[in-house]
Amino acid sequence: GRFDSKVELVFPMLRTIPNDTHGSLAYSLEGRDLNKLMADGNDLYEYPQSFFINGFLEVKSITKLKVDIQRTFYPSIDQAAFVERIVIRNHADQMKIIDVPEINLSDTTDSAKGVDGAYIVHVTSTIFGSYRLLPNDSMIYAVVYTARSLNQRPFFVSAEYEFLKRKQMVERTFSDLVLHTPDEVINRTFDFAKLRAVESIYDTRGGLMHGPGGGRYYAAIWANDQAEYANPFFPFLGNLAGNESAINSFRHFARYINDEYKPIPSSIVAEGLDIWNGAGDRGDMAMIAYGASRFCLAYGDQLTAREIWPLIAWCLEYCNRQLNKKGVVLSDCDELENRFPAGDANLNTSSLYYDALISALYLGKTLGVNAELLKTYAKQSGKLKTAIEDYFGATIAGYETYRYYDGNETLRAWICTPLTVDIFNRSQGTIDALFSDQLWTTDGLATEAGQTTFWDRATLYALRGVLAAGATDKAMDYLQYYSKRRLLGEHVPYPVEAYPEGNQRHLSAESALYCRVITEGLFGIRPTGFHSFTLTPRLPAQWNEMSLKNIKAFNHSFDISVSRSIVGFYLKVYDEERVYFEKEVGAGEMITVEL
Repeated sequence: GRFDSKVELVFPMLRTIPNDTHGSLAYSLEGRDLNKLMADGNDLYEYPQSFFINGFLEVKSITKLKVDIQRTFYPSIDQAAFVERIVIRNHADQMKIIDVPEINLSDTTDSAKGVDGAYIVHVTSTIFGSYRLLPNDSMIYAVVYTARSLNQRPFFVSAEYEFLKRKQMVERTFSDLVLHTPDEVINRTFDFAKLRAVESIYDTRGGLMHGPGGGRYYAAIWANDQAEYANPFFPFLGNLAGNESAINSFRHFARYINDEYKPIPSSIVAEGLDIWNGAGDRGDMAMIAYGASRFCLAYGDQLTAREIWPLIAWCLEYCNRQLNKKGVVLSDCDELENRFPAGDANLNTSSLYYDALISALYLGKTLGVNAELLKTYAKQSGKLKTAIEDYFGATIAGYETYRYYDGNETLRAWICTPLTVDIFNRSQGTIDALFSDQLWTTDGLATEAGQTTFWDRATLYALRGVLAAGATDKAMDYLQYYSKRRLLGEHVPYPVEAYPEGNQRHLSAESALYCRVITEGLFGIRPTGFHSFTLTPRLPAQWNEMSLKNIKAFNHSFDISVSRSIVGFYLKVYDEERVYFEKEVGAGEMITVEL
């Protein structure tokens, strides 16, 4: 029952050799042995009473000597620093002599292993020595962990200032895009997912880069994690760094546009200086076009969209050139990078390409793009929708759903993707298959029927797609279960990457996907212009109301409220100055909003 800690630090901008996806300086220390407190000459053994996580990790402990200790752990939001803030309170009737150990450690790394030579990791306490602590009085100090290049000047860190900056960032994130529902677990999971989605952004030599994190993936971008998963979400939250990291990621991908239509790399690593393309074309161009077009519409800035449009158009043309004789998109694998078979044409890639064509139509019309090109996109999307049904539509394990690739005979988690792009031909069979005992596990969807491996990204796509298909109450049962397990279960408090791989790392983009279950699934928001979107709210039977407040997309800050009425829902879209839409709508009715 005693408190113990281990501090594991990653410094993304201190690059190590080889300077690849994982080339960040990592350092770990045993926290308890480093920072051992004493009272009246006796060890203060700490017995935790609570752990509190809210953008910080706070541990409140009691001791047998009537001295309480509160430890709060947090990173700096803009420096290579980590802080442990300690508050000691005396609840005894007499004065206590508190001994705080002197901590002043420096460790210099091997210069041959650093891109910029040797690095110095420094750990210091803000105070040390013996202190008289009167009854009912308290004292505060901090242990500060920093790292820098040997040729950089040391920098000062104020623990309280860093605490206030971190607190302000958390509060701002929680105050934008606020979800109100009767389910407090879903509300709080959404809050935490917003925070996890935006705190993993790094100021690299190549500009701001959103990265998965998880102790492994920094100063790099991926066509799936960033372009496809996270970037379409950032405009809704309005986080400045998130939006800039999204724009910057598309700039990096655009560097690899070429006249020969060779594929853009799957990942751009090492602060933009190198690439990773170890799995070949994973359907990356479909991922990029899908995410970039959705982002541009929701971000609502014409100049930014005009900058990104050539990338979107190039990726769409690449996909068109990759169509096989049956009209679906060829690729070497999918985002699972050959961990599971995907054939030479998979359902996920073709579905993303289809949605990218639809979004490009909306975006192209808004930008005044050549009408003939847009007619071509419209024809291509129609043909592709038919080809997806003809090529992938199949009866698998008794369910009228999809095969994931030619020759696939087992149920796969990614059969959910068509539902997320408004292809509902086989929605009932697909929903039944997703929630069958062949695919659904205690941790969401198995990647393949009969396997124990799971990836949260597929579960989050499925929950979003089942809501979009109108199976609201069915989806809510599983969303409530999933939210409770991720927020309050054994491995908390965020969505995870996968298991057994990575032991359920809390990768950042998966949290963005959770947020999109709410914005695109529960509220049914689909961008259609810089100031317009369609809205298909799905109010669960057990709820009488729900709302999203302070939505920052489409160049506006506005609210959406949904409440139950006699005929269906009473829907209101408004801001402080005007009401954009207010009327009763039927369940499943799609409405168009112009801001």
